[in-house]
Amino acid sequence: MISMIVALALAGCASVDPEVYSRETPVLDLARYFNGTLVGHGMFKGRSGKVERRFVVTIDAQWKGNVGTLDERFEWSDGEKQRRVWTITKIDDNTYTGTADDVVGVAQGKAYGNALNWTYTLALPVSGRTWHVQFDDWMYLIDERVMLNTAVISKWGVQVGQLTLSFARK
Repeated sequence: MISMIVALALAGCASVDPEVYSRETPVLDLARYFNGTLVGHGMFKGRSGKVERRFVVTIDAQWKGNVGTLDERFEWSDGEKQRRVWTITKIDDNTYTGTADDVVGVAQGKAYGNALNWTYTLALPVSGRTWHVQFDDWMYLIDERVMLNTAVISKWGVQVGQLTLSFARK
C-alpha cells in the first residue's frame, strides 16, 4: 500500500519531455513568432477549478540577434493593470533562458517542434505578501498566427492554479 502511494506521488511530479513534440509542425521559432505586436486572451483558474480572473495581454516583441524583449501589458477583469518585460536569450536550437523583474532567478525553456516548455519561479503579490510560485508553462504553435498556452502554478509542490490563454499575431 505504501509503495502504491509513493508511486502515485512520484507520478504526480512527472512532466512531459518537450522532445516528444520534435516532429510536430509548424516548428516554433520564438524570434519569428514573438516579433511585432501580439494580443492574448486568457483566464486564471484557482485550485478548485473556478475561473477567478480573466485578462487581455498585449505584447510588443523584438529581437536583436539571439536576444528578444517581450513587453507584456496585462489588463485584468478586476481592473488591475500589470506589466512584465521579459528578456529572452536563445542559447541553442532548443534551449532558451529568460529573465523579468518578478522572475526569481532565470527561467529555463526547451523548444522542440511546435512546443515550448518554460519552467520558472515567479514572485507573486498576494494580499500584501509575496509568494514564490513555480510555473510549468507550455506553449503550442497551432499555425503561423495562433499559439495556445497553459501553465500550472504550484507552491511547495501543490497546484494552486492554472493559466490558459491564446495568442494571435496582428
